[in-house]
Amino acid sequence: MRKIVAYPLSVIYIVCFALLLVIFHPIQVICHKVFGYNAHMRSVEILNLLLMRSLLILGNRVHFKNPYNISTEKPCIIVANHQSMYDIPPLVWHMRKHDPKFISKKELGKGIPSVSYNLRHGGAALIDRKDKEQAFKEILKLAKNASKSGRSVVIFPEGTRSRNGMPKKFQQGGLKILLKKMPEAILVPVSINNSWKTLRYGKFPFGIGYNLEFEVHQPILNRDMPAEELINKLEQTIFAAVKS
Repeated sequence: MRKIVAYPLSVIYIVCFALLLVIFHPIQVICHKVFGYNAHMRSVEILNLLLMRSLLILGNRVHFKNPYNISTEKPCIIVANHQSMYDIPPLVWHMRKHDPKFISKKELGKGIPSVSYNLRHGGAALIDRKDKEQAFKEILKLAKNASKSGRSVVIFPEGTRSRNGMPKKFQQGGLKILLKKMPEAILVPVSINNSWKTLRYGKFPFGIGYNLEFEVHQPILNRDMPAEELINKLEQTIFAAVKS
């Protein structure tokens, strides 16, 4: 019964989602070219707030738990498990004061209204998963820019999203680069639950009636321990709060 109801709701949601992307694309362009970086980022934040709220059409709610007053005087490395594309709008909106930048596959850098423009002009790293050297250079550039500007980086170290909610072991390469090049950064572990259920039937229809849960854990200082130990601690902290 739930899946049957999901079909008409999914059609309405797709229309709303597409309209938001199309409407905000020229808004982003104008903000970026006329008013500058801050205006561009504000338009991106509002877009992601609306994308997050549009999940209510599907009966899906977002609960973001962040009990910590994380300093904005230092950049953050936000580390999270990855379950779906719906991980991104809540992170952008709720962590907006940290100005998060994402590491994304290069294919997302063109062809998608609003999304591609922001990835190309908003400071993200667009990597080729088949070209390790290119990926290394892009992440290195992102880390240097973030360290210099005080902006933050979001990384999903699993590499790809989990299709059943069960986390995959972290790939350490990209995270090691960030840890090395952003020694002053605050590490912020985040556990994501139920986001995968929005795509439990595949691309269509969408899953309905779920609570998407984001839990921010106690921040960790980069200098506390060697890189391998830090990554293991981040992995254990995040995975311990991921529900099966």
